Amino acid sequence: MRIFFLIAVIFCLKVQINAQQTVGLFLNNPKAYNGYTLFGNNEITYLIDNCGFKVHTWESEYDPGLTSYILQNGDLLRTAKTSGSFSGGGLGGRMEILDWESNVIWAYNYADNMVHAHHDIEPLPNGNFLVLAWEKHSESNSKDNGRAYDGEVWSERIVELQPIGSDQANIVWEWRLWDHLIQDFNVTKANFGMVSDHPELVDLNYIGEGEDTNGDWVHANAIAYNEALDQIAISSRNFSEIWIVDHSTTTSQAASHSGGNAGKGGDILYRYGNPQTYNRGGENDQIFFRQHDIRWIPKGLPYEGKLMVFNNDDAWKGSSVEIWSPPLDNEGNYLLEDGQPFGPNEPDWEFTDDDFYSEIMSGAEMMPNGNILICEGETGRSFELTLDKEKVWEYVNPVNRNGGPTAQGGSVHFNEIFRMSRYSVDYEGFEGKGLMPTTPVEINPWDLDCEIFEMPLHSEELSAEDKIQVLGNPILDILRLQSDVPNEVFEGRVFDVLGRIVLEFKIGFGAHFYELNGVDEGIYFLEILGENERVLLEKLIKKKP
Repeated sequence: MRIFFLIAVIFCLKVQINAQQTVGLFLNNPKAYNGYTLFGNNEITYLIDNCGFKVHTWESEYDPGLTSYILQNGDLLRTAKTSGSFSGGGLGGRMEILDWESNVIWAYNYADNMVHAHHDIEPLPNGNFLVLAWEKHSESNSKDNGRAYDGEVWSERIVELQPIGSDQANIVWEWRLWDHLIQDFNVTKANFGMVSDHPELVDLNYIGEGEDTNGDWVHANAIAYNEALDQIAISSRNFSEIWIVDHSTTTSQAASHSGGNAGKGGDILYRYGNPQTYNRGGENDQIFFRQHDIRWIPKGLPYEGKLMVFNNDDAWKGSSVEIWSPPLDNEGNYLLEDGQPFGPNEPDWEFTDDDFYSEIMSGAEMMPNGNILICEGETGRSFELTLDKEKVWEYVNPVNRNGGPTAQGGSVHFNEIFRMSRYSVDYEGFEGKGLMPTTPVEINPWDLDCEIFEMPLHSEELSAEDKIQVLGNPILDILRLQSDVPNEVFEGRVFDVLGRIVLEFKIGFGAHFYELNGVDEGIYFLEILGENERVLLEKLIKKKP
């Protein structure tokens, strides 16, 4: 009898354990940005809706290497892994474009004995692509340039590729880090100098803490492009830095120290995260630790024009997502004081949490409603936060990169994701594509009580007061408003309990974001004025971030 009872208890416990959710959608609430999310960690690239249902997949013959994008015509641009003489983390080498039916309509390998594409690719507005690649230098070549260590060195190269036909490409622009080196080891070399006097150059002998002294020296893992500035941002994991270089140069200017919009050729215009790399700070001044991803925040969003990064491995606070403002003068040049590191000293916005950490991979992007989609790459977990740091969407990748989707309730291994991206439901690349949800990605999914929440549209039955809403209250440093009144612009202001105005603005149709940096905690009032009347008066509670 006791044996039977024990077996029954074990069976019940096993059922309970198996009943615990392990993968797929964990959270979706009305504040989440409605769209389609793109990810992949094997030959299949998935597009899911906010409930975690597949709406489309693409299948390739190659593993990712590591990023993918949906182009404006609906084709999938993806990097892929191909063999060669390099074998580092983030190995790529191949770029391919798949149509909606997964037919390969263009493919190109940028990989030989001397160069190999890796990690990231960036589509440009002109239809070309920026490609990040390793560039191999022998031990003798490295020492001829003042290298202090034995072994070959992989430097970094960025090429702009123009696709030609189905399997060709023209290199229309190129930047090589090897053209912008300095070292204070060998006085007989032409690039000898004081590293601290030349932050626009990269120290050939800097080795990040815990990193090898040869091979993948820089380990760049992301690139981003800013069309308005015509500049490129590069993330270097081993330097724990973000670099910005000028793309307005010609290739010959990019190899020099003059020319381009900034007049500095291919030299680094701005660098941030670890001033130890150019001897203008110590370990207590290091801000980034093996970070991934880098993005400029698009125009029209909170913190527009600022930079955002996933900071992986901070010894004090674990992983974090940070937004910061590079100091600029009135002409848009990056400011740097003599003998000081590039600023700022603190981020404008930061998220960290005890249950948030990824040593490798990962990324973050701001979506059109101002929320931030964060990919905790090593765990395969992605979640969406409001700027008030409320979690409104969460998903765990159910795909084992070696074996495909796992069953709900079971353990998943090797489900890491390099990055996740979300596209609006009205993204032009989806026009005419017939996106219909099918099933969740995982095997044996549970019945989901999930609803797709649409952004509220204006209604003639609503009053103007009902059509203008505060998105989130209490607020931190960003006031978010949604106006569903078409073809009309209102005056707005925020004032304190003594009637002192702290913010004035105009608001038209759509979502709007207004910074309240420097405004103290407390009670304030939002007033929206129409042509002849007050449309809205609402109390706001301002809290510290």
